[in-house]
Amino acid sequence: MLKKVIIIPDSFKGSLSSFDVASILNDVILQKEGHETLCVPMADGGEGSTDCIIKAMGGARLPVMVHSPEHKLIRAHYGITLNRTGVMEIAESSGLTKASGKNATTASTLGFGEMIKAGLNEGLRDFLLCLGGSATTDCGCGMAAALGIKFLDASGKPFVPTGATLKDVVSIDTSEIDERIWQSRFTVMSDVENPLFGPLGAAHIYAPQKGASPDEVALLDAGLVHISNVMRRHGFKDPCSIKGAGAAGGTAYGCAAFLNATIESGIDAMLDICHFEEALTNTSYIVTGEGKLDEQSFMGKVVGGIRKRSMGKPMYVFCGKNELSADRLSSLDITAIEIAPGVPLEESVRNADRYLREAAKEFLKNHPEL
Repeated sequence: MLKKVIIIPDSFKGSLSSFDVASILNDVILQKEGHETLCVPMADGGEGSTDCIIKAMGGARLPVMVHSPEHKLIRAHYGITLNRTGVMEIAESSGLTKASGKNATTASTLGFGEMIKAGLNEGLRDFLLCLGGSATTDCGCGMAAALGIKFLDASGKPFVPTGATLKDVVSIDTSEIDERIWQSRFTVMSDVENPLFGPLGAAHIYAPQKGASPDEVALLDAGLVHISNVMRRHGFKDPCSIKGAGAAGGTAYGCAAFLNATIESGIDAMLDICHFEEALTNTSYIVTGEGKLDEQSFMGKVVGGIRKRSMGKPMYVFCGKNELSADRLSSLDITAIEIAPGVPLEESVRNADRYLREAAKEFLKNHPEL
């Protein structure tokens, strides 16, 4: 009887997409006699989610011109599945990779709202919003402005807030919001559970990765507190009641408040889309992977999400770096395989495809029972 193997990796950020990782592992495993494979390139709401969802559900990518985080017109893409669901990645419009530098105080989600509007114009009324990889800390106000919401300063003048100017919002005018929003359903896919503000909030935890200095982090956090107070005065939801409100610089809260979106674990939503539990039937073992395996891997990320729903199937995790102890791995019932132990980081990233292929061949050779 053929051994069934599910190959379901995340990307190795900076080097290999989840499709690349799955393809390499599939090539190696199929060289082993008596195996059949099911490849499911995976994402958790971050970059690459659109492609993974389109592969799972069928569909296509459409081009759209939007504003980048630094307010330049760029060409981006969003997905439309066969059942007419729009798949919008914030990384495509307002992501770190769409800016020439990092500036968390001025980066805007305006382009993300423009992408959603393009989907509405296309006749879509069901949306998956993927929030990983943003360059922004504007609470989704740029997105909201693109959809007709006006933010007014002390003189009553409308403006599009960024992280640095959230503190200048005095009132919010929703009279010209795109009415099609209320005819639509929005689901946020996120890989973080952070609150909007505070020590564990969007600014303190993620803004430094987006270029913010300590003083700028304080400014951004104060801005998020301020805008949430203004929004609550205008009848919007309390961010403290929303788990994961801090995702994408508070865009998750903006989506929940302005679009009435629900927020879901990105990896759980992806596994549902891929009918993961059904795929596990008669599976002998699971092969997955990610760039770095550490405790964060089990906080809403791909590997942790797969393990939680693996039904006790053996799991093998290929990674660029493993930071978990042998005891911790044993407690998780996971086998970790570093693809390039002892190799300098720059070299392992540059040639990750070769190191992954060699590591997979060596591992299977040393484990004939698989």
